[in-house]
Amino acid sequence: MKITQLVILFNYKKILLGILVSILLFFISYKIDSSVLSILLKIIGVLILLNIIASILASYILYDKSDLYELENLKGIIDFENTENVVLIHASFDPLSQKLQSKYPHLNLSVCDIYGNRHEHESGIKVSKKVFPPNPKEIKIHPDKLPFENNSQDIILAITAVHEILNHNDRVLFFKEAKRVLKNDGSIILSEQFRDTINFIFFNIGAFHFLSQKQWKKAIHEARLNIIKNIKITPFANMLTIKKP
Repeated sequence: MKITQLVILFNYKKILLGILVSILLFFISYKIDSSVLSILLKIIGVLILLNIIASILASYILYDKSDLYELENLKGIIDFENTENVVLIHASFDPLSQKLQSKYPHLNLSVCDIYGNRHEHESGIKVSKKVFPPNPKEIKIHPDKLPFENNSQDIILAITAVHEILNHNDRVLFFKEAKRVLKNDGSIILSEQFRDTINFIFFNIGAFHFLSQKQWKKAIHEARLNIIKNIKITPFANMLTIKKP
């Protein structure tokens, strides 16, 4: 439940607003004479509450009950035991690097926080950094400049982070940089929620926080990279394996 609790913390203002609006709609529904309008207001109030519950449940399934931060789905794709250089990209939230280092102490792991992402100034970040302390080796990066030599990295992991690069051209530049530093047989592993039907159902307008599958494919294609695999790791998130041509 750790990550779900943090999600609630990050979104508590929206959750409280939704609850208050629902209470207000129920209150008004009992004060008006029109039975049709009264029922309509009650239905809207119930739908708002159900959407809040659904989004929390979906967050729990996505972050705490799935393979998102366990990386078991990478078996057969990446052999961490025989991997040397790994770059982990995150956006001010890092529940993975300490786990990777503990499980694979031989890894030369570089931890990169995307500079200027939307989470940096959120009030919940201070709490999240207490729950998941920043890696001592963490560095801040601009998405258009990765501080690594050409053809030097075996794996680039980006777990629910690259959508924080808001501009399409900047995303293309990021993928071009990832291509530059990646070894010829290396892989980029990108795990993201898509702006799709199921995320709209459970997260409502929160789905606009994410990119469509078409937008991801466009940025990756423009960087002259290939998507080798695209698998669902939960109903709400996909994992893309990306390689050089």
